[in-house]
Amino acid sequence: MCRSIKTLRPPVLPGEATDDDIRAAALQYVRKVSGFRAPAAHNREAFDAAVDAVARATAELLGALEVRGRAGPR
Repeated sequence: MCRSIKTLRPPVLPGEATDDDIRAAALQYVRKVSGFRAPAAHNREAFDAAVDAVARATAELLGALEVRGRAGPR
């Protein structure tokens, strides 16, 4: 149904996660949890709202994480 969600934090992901990376991971998560690759029209609003909420939470999490022992600029 969907590919694995990638780890988005450095140093696993070279560089910082982009908005597109975060959105793609959120979409994969909602697809997996809902069981829908693409929702029916009557579920589209709830599906899109869930993707938005997961993307926001993911961005907040990545922004708050402190990765110790990481080489290079922050």
